[in-house]
Amino acid sequence: MFTFGFLYLPIIFVIIFSFNSSVISALPLERFTLDWYREAFADRQVLMAFRNTVYVGVIATFLSLILGTCAAFTLNRFRFPARGLLQRIILLPFVMPGIITGIALLLIFSSTGIIRSLATVIIGHVVFCFALVFRNVSARLQVMSRSYEEASYDLGANRWQTFLLVTLPNMRTALLSAALLAFVLSIDETLITFFVIGRQNTLPILIWSMLRRGFTPEINAIVTILFSVSLILVLMLGVILRKKE
Repeated sequence: MFTFGFLYLPIIFVIIFSFNSSVISALPLERFTLDWYREAFADRQVLMAFRNTVYVGVIATFLSLILGTCAAFTLNRFRFPARGLLQRIILLPFVMPGIITGIALLLIFSSTGIIRSLATVIIGHVVFCFALVFRNVSARLQVMSRSYEEASYDLGANRWQTFLLVTLPNMRTALLSAALLAFVLSIDETLITFFVIGRQNTLPILIWSMLRRGFTPEINAIVTILFSVSLILVLMLGVILRKKE
């Protein structure tokens, strides 16, 4: 109980203070207000950062789904030398500290002359979201019976038709849960983004830059919105996994 309180009590206070009229985040509370949310939605920088965050999250999730699914299917359905080593290399960004991934990507972009922008942020997010999708899809493929695929081959379907019409539908819950989880991690990602972003901001980076200038109640409202979006997606993920079970 103490652990849950330690983890979630600060978030609860942030949400409460986002509705407090006082400019100081402290007890006792004054009166209920939505002014900080109005300021957040009226702030052009916040809206632009939110748009960039969603844009990066959608594109990174889409690319990660394609790359992760193809890699998982290839490594689970075919046998070739160094297969186990390749699986470990793919999963490395998932377990590696974000600061190492961020610095490595920054060095690559700097040495190749690639200008940092939202495109480089998408690449950075794909690096670890790809590993997440690969892990989820691989786990589904390992427990999925191959009898349906073999029956499809016996009925005259080729590999591509079998993958699209048989294998892919049987992986839909794994793909959907991987997509939701990848999107949640992408919109909340700060460390890798910090190293590879250009002049445009994502919402987590904007919050960090606002905190450097001084804490304002508007930050409480922005954090509450970001937390609410993440919570909704995580709850959707929980419903999908429950149905899968």
